[in-house]
Amino acid sequence: MKRTFLVLLLMMTALVGFSQTMARRNPNFRKSTVYTDPSKSVTPPTYHNGEPIHVVYARVENGDTALIVYLPEVDIDLLSRFYEFSDTRHGRRLVSNVKKVYPYAKTAALKLQEFDSIMARTSGREQRQLLKQAEDELTAQYTEELKKLNFTQGAILIRLIDRQTGNTSYKLVQELRGKLRAAFYQGFARLWGYNLKSEFDPVNNKEDEQIDIIATLLDRGQI
Repeated sequence: MKRTFLVLLLMMTALVGFSQTMARRNPNFRKSTVYTDPSKSVTPPTYHNGEPIHVVYARVENGDTALIVYLPEVDIDLLSRFYEFSDTRHGRRLVSNVKKVYPYAKTAALKLQEFDSIMARTSGREQRQLLKQAEDELTAQYTEELKKLNFTQGAILIRLIDRQTGNTSYKLVQELRGKLRAAFYQGFARLWGYNLKSEFDPVNNKEDEQIDIIATLLDRGQI
């Protein structure tokens, strides 16, 4: 839907797209301690549903060798609650929608961390130039993807961004782009039924509780 794309593009503008800009300015910007030298790596562990399985061989009293496998911990209660609502029509749609937009929320949180680093190294005019360039790149990168999101998915994404960053989309835009821009984005969003001030509240909101369960299980690789 066109209205969904316009609202989310405005919101995401203030949240993502800065790593591409900094990568061209500083070739070392993308380096991370997550990656290791392949020549120094050890044999990779076996995985089950995204979690490592640690295999240990132990010798028993009769001299035979028994295989002991330590499986990843499973939260039975969490999975039980998930299957309870995911078997319903609403639950299946919710799972599908969260799987669709959760990667965007995680990207937003990651880019915010990178943006903090950018802000610490630049100021004034240079910050504005980098932001403008990042906005142009964001438009090119996310236009087709965001066009495919429906209204419900857009609303879930706004709340998931609050879950991942600890701040509403409105507050993030306000901090990054100023009060006037945040007010403009919020006014535009309200025209189409969105609210950038929406908070993620799994304690008092039943759907947010279910979204939190889905996101947690996705992070664990269990669904």
